[in-house]
Amino acid sequence: MHIPVLKDKVIEYLKPKPNEHFIDCTVGQGGHAMVILEKTGPRGKVLGIDQDSAFLSQLQKTLQKQYKSRLILAEGNFAHITTIAQQEKFKPVHGILFDLGFSSLHIEESRRGFSFQKQEPLDMRYSLNNPITAEKIVNYWSKTDIERILKEYGEEQFSKEIAQAIAEQRAKTPIVKTTQLVNIIESATPKWYHKKKAHPATKTFQALRIAVNAELENIKEALPQAIGLLEPAGRIAVISFHSLEDRIVKNFFKTHPLLNMITKKPITPSLQEQKANPRSRSAKLRVALKLPAKT
Repeated sequence: MHIPVLKDKVIEYLKPKPNEHFIDCTVGQGGHAMVILEKTGPRGKVLGIDQDSAFLSQLQKTLQKQYKSRLILAEGNFAHITTIAQQEKFKPVHGILFDLGFSSLHIEESRRGFSFQKQEPLDMRYSLNNPITAEKIVNYWSKTDIERILKEYGEEQFSKEIAQAIAEQRAKTPIVKTTQLVNIIESATPKWYHKKKAHPATKTFQALRIAVNAELENIKEALPQAIGLLEPAGRIAVISFHSLEDRIVKNFFKTHPLLNMITKKPITPSLQEQKANPRSRSAKLRVALKLPAKT
């Protein structure tokens, strides 16, 4: 069961009011959208965007049946948020939410290789329309580029050794399964690294997922567009799950002339929430308010 992260804090800081319009840029299984719809009745609306058509078809059968025309669903990448909002004639916009974590369903049920604990194809795409897969990266990208993404996106200290081991292995046989990649990572890293709390493949899998889905580029593209769509006094909330995303969000909120940072420090889950939902442990919520344009 997917539990929306920091749900109460999102509502506390976004402050949805009756009849307002919100965009949920990562609607997923609808956890946050449902609470916003409850708070914005009777005529408030939510535009829910997601890259994964499987989530949207599920929401059509559940949440959309309940809220009807108040929930508008759009398949797409939030990097195109302006185009999507214009196509749906969705305005005014009083608040925008980004939950940058990937769903537990992607690990449990997608069979797309997000988990290093299962034997699955090396895919890692949120959208099946994306031409890049993790398999293509590990088999066809240069050793230098693989090392770079492991270092930049995974902050992996053994990026050089893992990239070298990938290059050597793919020369013998294509790397197509998650288990093959896990074995390569384990063989390329020292034994003490395997005894750490996090699995030795964690950072490599994170790096590949970020590269496949262009996650950092997408958030950089989406944030300025989101501010353009927001009404003055509208709020933007972003939940990030690792330091790379959080840095982008923090710097954007700090430097944008039309934004006032409401959260001076990021909001993190309570110990109670972390126990109930372990994947929330690394979540950080930042919220900003759009100021009126300077005349």
